[in-house]
Amino acid sequence: MDIERLKNEAKLVLCRKYYYAGFAFLPFLWTINAVWFFREAFHKPEFDEQPQIKQYVVRSGIGAFLWMMIFIGWTCVFQSNRATWGELGDQLSFVIPRGIP
Repeated sequence: MDIERLKNEAKLVLCRKYYYAGFAFLPFLWTINAVWFFREAFHKPEFDEQPQIKQYVVRSGIGAFLWMMIFIGWTCVFQSNRATWGELGDQLSFVIPRGIP
C-alpha cells in the first residue's frame, strides 16, 4: 500500500488504527507505524493532521522500544536461568534442550 496516494485524513485514521492495535500485545504494529509514517510526520510540509500523526509516531516508537527492551530482558533472564528453574523452566520452554548448559 502506498500511503503517498492517501488523503491526509485517511493517513491519520490509518496511523491511529495501527497505534491502538499495538495495545493488543502487537508491538510490531507500533514499529510499522513509527517507520511507515515517520516521513509524513517529520519531513513533509505542514498540514492539518500532521501534529496528531507526529504524536502517534513518537508514541508508537517509544512503545515499540519499550516492548523490545522487555523482550530482550526476558530472553536473557530465561536463557540464563532455564536450567536452574527445573520443571518450571521446562514448562515454559517450547523446545526443551537436553542436558544442562
